[in-house]
Amino acid sequence: MSDLPTELVPFTAEQHGIVELTRAFARDEIRPRARAVDEADVETPWDLWRKAAEVGITGFMLPEEYGGGGFTDVFTQCLVQEELCVGDLGIGNLLCSNGFFADPLLDLGNDEQKRTWLTPLTGPDTPMTALATTEPGAGSDAASLTTTATRADGGYLLNGQKAWISNAGEAEQYVVFAKTDPAQRSRGVTAFLLRKGTPGVTFGAPMRKMGQRAIVCREIFFADAFVPEEQRLGDEGRGFHGLMRTFDISRTVLGAAATGVARAAYEYARDYARTRQQFGKPIVEHQAVAFRLADMRTRIEQARLMTWRAAKRLDAGRPATTEAAMAKLTASETAAYCTWAAVQTLGGWGYSREYPVEQWMRDAKLEEIEEGTSDIMRLVIARGL
Repeated sequence: MSDLPTELVPFTAEQHGIVELTRAFARDEIRPRARAVDEADVETPWDLWRKAAEVGITGFMLPEEYGGGGFTDVFTQCLVQEELCVGDLGIGNLLCSNGFFADPLLDLGNDEQKRTWLTPLTGPDTPMTALATTEPGAGSDAASLTTTATRADGGYLLNGQKAWISNAGEAEQYVVFAKTDPAQRSRGVTAFLLRKGTPGVTFGAPMRKMGQRAIVCREIFFADAFVPEEQRLGDEGRGFHGLMRTFDISRTVLGAAATGVARAAYEYARDYARTRQQFGKPIVEHQAVAFRLADMRTRIEQARLMTWRAAKRLDAGRPATTEAAMAKLTASETAAYCTWAAVQTLGGWGYSREYPVEQWMRDAKLEEIEEGTSDIMRLVIARGL
Protein backbone atom coordinates (compact mmCIF):
# COMPACT_ATOMS: atom_id res chain seq x y z
CA MET A 1 0.00 0.00 0.00
CA SER A 2 3.02 2.28 0.34
CA ASP A 3 2.74 3.48 -3.27
CA LEU A 4 -0.81 4.76 -2.76
CA PRO A 5 -1.25 8.19 -1.10
CA THR A 6 -3.28 6.87 1.83
CA GLU A 7 -2.26 9.84 3.93
CA LEU A 8 -4.55 11.97 1.77
CA VAL A 9 -7.57 9.64 1.86
CA PRO A 10 -7.47 7.26 4.85
CA PHE A 11 -8.45 3.70 3.96
CA THR A 12 -10.69 1.50 6.08
CA ALA A 13 -9.51 -1.95 7.14
CA GLU A 14 -11.85 -3.46 4.56
CA GLN A 15 -10.37 -1.29 1.81
CA HIS A 16 -6.85 -2.28 2.83
CA GLY A 17 -7.94 -5.90 2.67
CA ILE A 18 -9.47 -5.79 -0.80
CA VAL A 19 -6.54 -3.82 -2.21
CA GLU A 20 -4.12 -6.45 -0.92
CA LEU A 21 -6.34 -9.24 -2.27
CA THR A 22 -6.58 -7.75 -5.74
CA ARG A 23 -2.91 -6.78 -5.82
CA ALA A 24 -1.94 -10.37 -5.08
CA PHE A 25 -4.44 -11.67 -7.66
CA ALA A 26 -3.03 -9.32 -10.29
CA ARG A 27 0.52 -10.42 -9.51
CA ASP A 28 -0.05 -14.18 -9.16
CA GLU A 29 -2.93 -14.87 -11.56
CA ILE A 30 -3.35 -12.05 -14.09
CA ARG A 31 0.18 -11.00 -15.05
CA PRO A 32 1.43 -14.56 -15.76
CA ARG A 33 -1.52 -15.17 -18.14
CA ALA A 34 -1.61 -11.76 -19.82
CA ARG A 35 0.60 -12.47 -22.83
CA ALA A 36 -1.17 -15.75 -23.65
CA VAL A 37 -4.56 -14.02 -23.46
CA ASP A 38 -3.34 -11.30 -25.80
CA GLU A 39 -1.98 -13.86 -28.27
CA ALA A 40 -5.25 -15.84 -28.20
CA ASP A 41 -6.87 -12.67 -29.62
CA VAL A 42 -10.59 -13.53 -29.57
CA GLU A 43 -10.84 -16.08 -26.76
CA THR A 44 -12.38 -15.15 -23.41
CA PRO A 45 -10.09 -16.19 -20.49
CA TRP A 46 -12.76 -18.14 -18.62
CA ASP A 47 -10.18 -19.66 -16.27
CA LEU A 48 -9.31 -16.22 -14.87
CA TRP A 49 -12.98 -15.25 -14.72
CA ARG A 50 -13.79 -18.31 -12.60
CA LYS A 51 -10.80 -17.82 -10.31
CA ALA A 52 -11.79 -14.17 -9.79
CA ALA A 53 -15.39 -15.19 -9.08
CA GLU A 54 -14.24 -17.70 -6.47
CA VAL A 55 -12.52 -14.99 -4.44
CA GLY A 56 -15.32 -12.45 -4.93
CA ILE A 57 -13.68 -10.05 -7.39
CA THR A 58 -16.38 -10.25 -10.07
CA GLY A 59 -19.11 -9.27 -7.59
CA PHE A 60 -17.33 -7.17 -4.97
CA MET A 61 -19.09 -4.00 -6.19
CA LEU A 62 -22.63 -5.39 -5.83
CA PRO A 63 -24.81 -4.68 -2.77
CA GLU A 64 -24.66 -7.12 0.14
CA GLU A 65 -28.44 -7.55 0.10
CA TYR A 66 -28.11 -9.35 -3.25
CA GLY A 67 -25.12 -11.41 -2.15
CA GLY A 68 -22.39 -9.08 -3.38
CA GLY A 69 -19.30 -7.85 -1.62
CA GLY A 70 -20.96 -4.60 -0.55
CA PHE A 71 -18.28 -2.24 -1.89
CA THR A 72 -20.82 -0.13 -3.72
CA ASP A 73 -18.88 3.12 -3.35
CA VAL A 74 -17.07 4.30 -6.46
CA PHE A 75 -13.87 5.07 -4.54
CA THR A 76 -13.31 1.45 -3.53
CA GLN A 77 -14.16 0.33 -7.05
CA CYS A 78 -11.39 2.63 -8.29
CA LEU A 79 -8.90 1.13 -5.83
CA VAL A 80 -9.68 -2.38 -7.05
CA GLN A 81 -9.68 -1.42 -10.73
CA GLU A 82 -6.26 0.19 -10.52
CA GLU A 83 -4.71 -2.86 -8.86
CA LEU A 84 -6.21 -5.34 -11.32
CA CYS A 85 -5.11 -3.25 -14.29
CA VAL A 86 -1.53 -3.13 -13.06
CA GLY A 87 -1.67 -6.84 -13.82
CA ASP A 88 -3.30 -6.39 -17.23
CA LEU A 89 -5.62 -3.67 -18.49
CA GLY A 90 -7.94 -5.83 -20.59
CA ILE A 91 -8.23 -8.61 -18.02
CA GLY A 92 -8.77 -6.11 -15.21
CA ASN A 93 -11.58 -4.42 -17.11
CA LEU A 94 -13.11 -7.81 -17.94
CA LEU A 95 -13.17 -9.04 -14.35
CA CYS A 96 -15.08 -5.96 -13.17
CA SER A 97 -17.45 -5.76 -16.14
CA ASN A 98 -20.48 -6.93 -14.15
CA GLY A 99 -20.34 -3.59 -12.39
CA PHE A 100 -21.06 -1.79 -15.68
CA PHE A 101 -24.14 -3.97 -16.17
CA ALA A 102 -25.26 -3.36 -12.59
CA ASP A 103 -25.01 0.44 -12.59
CA PRO A 104 -28.10 1.21 -14.75
CA LEU A 105 -30.00 -1.61 -13.05
CA LEU A 106 -29.28 -0.15 -9.61
CA ASP A 107 -30.22 3.32 -10.84
CA LEU A 108 -33.42 2.48 -12.75
CA GLY A 109 -34.54 -0.97 -11.61
CA ASN A 110 -37.15 -1.95 -9.04
CA ASP A 111 -36.51 -4.31 -6.12
CA GLU A 112 -37.74 -7.40 -7.94
CA GLN A 113 -35.56 -6.69 -10.98
CA LYS A 114 -32.52 -6.17 -8.77
CA ARG A 115 -33.08 -9.42 -6.90
CA THR A 116 -33.74 -11.38 -10.10
CA TRP A 117 -30.86 -10.04 -12.17
CA LEU A 118 -28.15 -9.21 -9.61
CA THR A 119 -28.31 -12.19 -7.23
CA PRO A 120 -27.00 -14.67 -9.88
CA LEU A 121 -23.91 -12.47 -10.30
CA THR A 122 -22.60 -12.98 -6.78
CA GLY A 123 -21.60 -16.65 -6.62
CA PRO A 124 -18.56 -18.61 -7.79
CA ASP A 125 -20.40 -19.58 -10.99
CA THR A 126 -21.39 -16.04 -11.90
CA PRO A 127 -22.23 -15.43 -15.56
CA MET A 128 -20.83 -12.57 -17.59
CA THR A 129 -23.00 -9.58 -18.42
CA ALA A 130 -22.96 -6.83 -21.03
CA LEU A 131 -24.13 -3.27 -21.60
CA ALA A 132 -25.38 -2.67 -25.16
CA THR A 133 -25.40 0.97 -26.22
CA THR A 134 -23.02 1.60 -29.14
CA GLU A 135 -24.25 1.19 -32.71
CA PRO A 136 -22.54 1.42 -36.11
CA GLY A 137 -23.79 5.01 -36.46
CA ALA A 138 -24.15 5.97 -32.79
CA GLY A 139 -20.98 6.06 -30.71
CA SER A 140 -20.20 9.35 -29.00
CA ASP A 141 -23.69 10.63 -29.82
CA ALA A 142 -25.58 8.08 -27.71
CA ALA A 143 -28.88 9.95 -28.13
CA SER A 144 -28.85 9.19 -31.87
CA LEU A 145 -29.16 5.42 -31.56
CA THR A 146 -31.62 3.79 -33.96
CA THR A 147 -32.43 0.45 -32.34
CA THR A 148 -36.17 0.55 -31.67
CA ALA A 149 -38.45 -0.95 -29.06
CA THR A 150 -42.02 -1.10 -30.36
CA ARG A 151 -44.97 -1.84 -28.12
CA ALA A 152 -46.39 -5.37 -28.46
CA ASP A 153 -48.83 -7.44 -26.44
CA GLY A 154 -47.25 -7.79 -22.99
CA GLY A 155 -43.99 -6.11 -23.87
CA TYR A 156 -41.82 -4.79 -26.69
CA LEU A 157 -40.22 -5.91 -29.94
CA LEU A 158 -36.59 -4.89 -30.37
CA ASN A 159 -35.20 -4.24 -33.85
CA GLY A 160 -31.79 -2.90 -34.78
CA GLN A 161 -28.09 -3.47 -34.38
CA LYS A 162 -25.42 -2.85 -31.76
CA ALA A 163 -21.66 -2.76 -32.37
CA TRP A 164 -18.50 -3.09 -30.30
CA ILE A 165 -20.38 -4.65 -27.38
CA SER A 166 -17.98 -6.02 -24.77
CA ASN A 167 -18.74 -9.64 -23.77
CA ALA A 168 -21.46 -9.93 -26.44
CA GLY A 169 -22.14 -13.59 -27.13
CA GLU A 170 -20.26 -14.59 -23.97
CA ALA A 171 -22.63 -12.78 -21.61
CA GLU A 172 -25.84 -14.32 -20.31
CA GLN A 173 -27.54 -11.04 -19.28
CA TYR A 174 -27.72 -7.70 -21.11
CA VAL A 175 -28.90 -4.15 -20.56
CA VAL A 176 -29.98 -2.87 -23.98
CA PHE A 177 -30.76 0.75 -24.80
CA ALA A 178 -33.35 1.37 -27.53
CA LYS A 179 -35.72 4.07 -28.76
CA THR A 180 -39.34 3.71 -27.65
CA ASP A 181 -40.01 7.04 -29.35
CA PRO A 182 -37.81 7.39 -32.45
CA ALA A 183 -38.97 10.99 -32.96
CA GLN A 184 -37.22 12.00 -29.76
CA ARG A 185 -33.51 12.07 -29.10
CA SER A 186 -32.46 11.49 -25.50
CA ARG A 187 -36.06 11.58 -24.26
CA GLY A 188 -36.92 8.62 -26.46
CA VAL A 189 -34.31 6.22 -25.04
CA THR A 190 -35.45 3.36 -22.80
CA ALA A 191 -33.41 0.58 -21.15
CA PHE A 192 -34.32 -3.12 -21.19
CA LEU A 193 -33.05 -6.30 -19.56
CA LEU A 194 -32.47 -9.19 -21.91
CA ARG A 195 -31.20 -12.76 -21.65
CA LYS A 196 -28.96 -14.61 -24.06
CA GLY A 197 -31.02 -17.05 -26.08
CA THR A 198 -33.95 -14.67 -26.56
CA PRO A 199 -35.50 -15.48 -29.96
CA GLY A 200 -34.60 -12.82 -32.52
CA VAL A 201 -31.20 -12.01 -30.94
CA THR A 202 -28.08 -13.05 -32.84
CA PHE A 203 -24.39 -12.19 -32.60
CA GLY A 204 -21.70 -11.37 -35.12
CA ALA A 205 -18.22 -12.87 -35.25
CA PRO A 206 -15.65 -11.69 -32.70
CA MET A 207 -14.10 -8.38 -33.71
CA ARG A 208 -10.31 -8.44 -34.00
CA LYS A 209 -8.78 -5.59 -32.05
CA MET A 210 -5.54 -3.74 -31.54
CA GLY A 211 -5.48 -4.41 -27.79
CA GLN A 212 -7.43 -5.35 -24.67
CA ARG A 213 -8.13 -8.70 -26.32
CA ALA A 214 -9.28 -10.31 -23.07
CA ILE A 215 -12.62 -8.63 -23.72
CA VAL A 216 -14.29 -10.17 -26.75
CA CYS A 217 -16.47 -7.69 -28.69
CA ARG A 218 -19.22 -8.56 -31.15
CA GLU A 219 -22.15 -6.99 -32.93
CA ILE A 220 -25.67 -7.81 -31.73
CA PHE A 221 -28.63 -8.03 -34.10
CA PHE A 222 -32.28 -7.72 -33.02
CA ALA A 223 -35.08 -8.95 -35.29
CA ASP A 224 -38.46 -8.70 -33.52
CA ALA A 225 -36.84 -9.84 -30.28
CA PHE A 226 -39.61 -9.88 -27.67
CA VAL A 227 -38.89 -8.33 -24.25
CA PRO A 228 -41.61 -8.65 -21.58
CA GLU A 229 -42.92 -5.49 -19.94
CA GLU A 230 -41.38 -6.47 -16.59
CA GLN A 231 -37.92 -6.36 -18.17
CA ARG A 232 -38.13 -2.66 -18.98
CA LEU A 233 -35.84 -0.65 -16.68
CA GLY A 234 -37.69 2.38 -15.34
CA ASP A 235 -40.27 4.37 -17.26
CA GLU A 236 -40.17 4.86 -21.00
CA GLY A 237 -37.78 7.64 -21.92
CA ARG A 238 -35.72 7.32 -18.70
CA GLY A 239 -32.97 5.22 -20.25
CA PHE A 240 -30.75 8.12 -21.27
CA HIS A 241 -30.79 9.47 -17.71
CA GLY A 242 -29.63 6.10 -16.43
CA LEU A 243 -27.00 5.88 -19.14
CA MET A 244 -25.51 9.28 -18.28
CA ARG A 245 -25.35 8.35 -14.61
CA THR A 246 -23.66 5.10 -15.63
CA PHE A 247 -21.16 7.06 -17.74
CA ASP A 248 -20.21 9.25 -14.77
CA ILE A 249 -19.35 6.13 -12.79
CA SER A 250 -17.78 4.14 -15.61
CA ARG A 251 -15.60 7.03 -16.78
CA THR A 252 -14.29 7.46 -13.25
CA VAL A 253 -13.59 3.75 -12.83
CA LEU A 254 -11.91 3.66 -16.25
CA GLY A 255 -9.75 6.52 -15.05
CA ALA A 256 -8.52 4.15 -12.34
CA ALA A 257 -7.99 1.41 -14.93
CA ALA A 258 -5.89 3.73 -17.09
CA THR A 259 -3.91 4.76 -14.01
CA GLY A 260 -3.23 1.08 -13.37
CA VAL A 261 -1.68 0.36 -16.76
CA ALA A 262 0.28 3.62 -16.56
CA ARG A 263 1.64 2.48 -13.20
CA ALA A 264 2.58 -0.92 -14.62
CA ALA A 265 4.46 0.74 -17.46
CA TYR A 266 6.26 3.15 -15.13
CA GLU A 267 7.30 0.43 -12.66
CA TYR A 268 8.58 -1.83 -15.45
CA ALA A 269 10.52 0.97 -17.15
CA ARG A 270 11.96 2.16 -13.82
CA ASP A 271 13.21 -1.32 -12.89
CA TYR A 272 14.63 -1.88 -16.38
CA ALA A 273 16.43 1.48 -16.30
CA ARG A 274 18.11 0.55 -13.01
CA THR A 275 19.72 -2.55 -14.51
CA ARG A 276 20.30 -1.67 -18.19
CA GLN A 277 23.87 -0.39 -18.68
CA GLN A 278 24.89 2.06 -21.40
CA PHE A 279 28.00 4.28 -21.52
CA GLY A 280 29.29 2.66 -18.35
CA LYS A 281 26.34 3.25 -16.04
CA PRO A 282 22.66 2.34 -15.56
CA ILE A 283 20.50 4.30 -18.00
CA VAL A 284 18.45 5.64 -15.07
CA GLU A 285 21.47 7.83 -14.32
CA HIS A 286 21.21 9.48 -17.73
CA GLN A 287 19.18 12.66 -17.46
CA ALA A 288 17.00 12.00 -20.52
CA VAL A 289 15.78 8.70 -19.05
CA ALA A 290 15.50 10.02 -15.50
CA PHE A 291 13.40 13.00 -16.61
CA ARG A 292 11.11 10.73 -18.63
CA LEU A 293 10.55 8.55 -15.57
CA ALA A 294 9.92 11.66 -13.50
CA ASP A 295 7.25 12.78 -15.95
CA MET A 296 5.65 9.33 -15.85
CA ARG A 297 5.47 9.28 -12.06
CA THR A 298 4.12 12.83 -11.90
CA ARG A 299 1.37 12.18 -14.45
CA ILE A 300 0.32 9.00 -12.65
CA GLU A 301 -0.12 10.88 -9.38
CA GLN A 302 -2.16 13.56 -11.17
CA ALA A 303 -4.39 10.97 -12.83
CA ARG A 304 -4.96 9.04 -9.62
CA LEU A 305 -5.86 12.09 -7.55
CA MET A 306 -8.26 13.43 -10.19
CA THR A 307 -9.90 10.00 -10.36
CA TRP A 308 -10.24 9.82 -6.59
CA ARG A 309 -11.76 13.32 -6.53
CA ALA A 310 -14.45 12.34 -9.05
CA ALA A 311 -15.14 9.14 -7.11
CA LYS A 312 -15.52 10.98 -3.82
CA ARG A 313 -17.94 13.46 -5.39
CA LEU A 314 -20.06 10.63 -6.75
CA ASP A 315 -20.05 8.86 -3.39
CA ALA A 316 -21.16 12.08 -1.71
CA GLY A 317 -24.11 12.34 -4.09
CA ARG A 318 -22.73 15.45 -5.76
CA PRO A 319 -22.74 16.16 -9.52
CA ALA A 320 -19.54 14.82 -11.05
CA THR A 321 -20.05 14.78 -14.82
CA THR A 322 -17.27 17.33 -15.40
CA GLU A 323 -14.96 15.77 -12.83
CA ALA A 324 -15.47 12.28 -14.27
CA ALA A 325 -14.64 13.57 -17.75
CA MET A 326 -11.53 15.33 -16.41
CA ALA A 327 -10.42 12.14 -14.66
CA LYS A 328 -10.91 9.95 -17.71
CA LEU A 329 -9.25 12.44 -20.06
CA THR A 330 -6.23 12.89 -17.82
CA ALA A 331 -5.83 9.23 -16.93
CA SER A 332 -6.31 7.89 -20.45
CA GLU A 333 -3.79 10.31 -21.92
CA THR A 334 -1.45 9.51 -19.03
CA ALA A 335 -1.74 5.82 -19.91
CA ALA A 336 -0.96 6.58 -23.54
CA TYR A 337 2.08 8.63 -22.56
CA CYS A 338 3.43 6.25 -19.94
CA THR A 339 3.14 3.16 -22.09
CA TRP A 340 4.85 5.01 -24.96
CA ALA A 341 7.55 6.17 -22.52
CA ALA A 342 8.08 2.60 -21.31
CA VAL A 343 8.61 1.38 -24.88
CA GLN A 344 10.99 4.28 -25.46
CA THR A 345 12.95 3.48 -22.31
CA LEU A 346 13.38 -0.16 -23.31
CA GLY A 347 14.38 0.89 -26.82
CA GLY A 348 14.51 -2.02 -29.27
CA TRP A 349 13.45 -4.46 -26.56
CA GLY A 350 10.39 -2.34 -25.91
CA TYR A 351 9.33 -2.96 -29.50
CA SER A 352 9.70 -6.70 -29.02
CA ARG A 353 6.85 -8.96 -27.96
CA GLU A 354 9.34 -10.58 -25.59
CA TYR A 355 8.52 -7.74 -23.21
CA PRO A 356 5.03 -6.61 -22.08
CA VAL A 357 5.33 -2.88 -22.70
CA GLU A 358 4.40 -3.03 -26.39
CA GLN A 359 1.15 -4.78 -25.44
CA TRP A 360 0.42 -2.20 -22.76
CA MET A 361 0.91 0.55 -25.35
CA ARG A 362 -1.66 -1.14 -27.61
CA ASP A 363 -4.03 -1.76 -24.71
CA ALA A 364 -3.85 1.82 -23.45
CA LYS A 365 -5.08 3.33 -26.70
CA LEU A 366 -8.61 2.09 -26.08
CA GLU A 367 -8.84 4.19 -22.92
CA GLU A 368 -8.75 7.33 -25.10
CA ILE A 369 -11.71 5.98 -27.11
CA GLU A 370 -14.14 3.88 -25.02
CA GLU A 371 -16.91 5.40 -22.89
CA GLY A 372 -16.36 8.68 -24.72
CA THR A 373 -13.30 9.72 -26.74
CA SER A 374 -10.84 12.32 -25.51
CA ASP A 375 -12.51 14.76 -27.90
CA ILE A 376 -15.88 14.12 -26.24
CA MET A 377 -14.33 14.42 -22.77
CA ARG A 378 -13.05 17.86 -23.69
CA LEU A 379 -16.50 18.78 -24.98
CA VAL A 380 -18.12 17.62 -21.73
CA ILE A 381 -15.60 19.62 -19.71
CA ALA A 382 -16.11 22.72 -21.85
CA ARG A 383 -19.88 22.51 -21.37
CA GLY A 384 -19.33 22.43 -17.62
CA LEU A 385 -17.19 25.57 -17.54
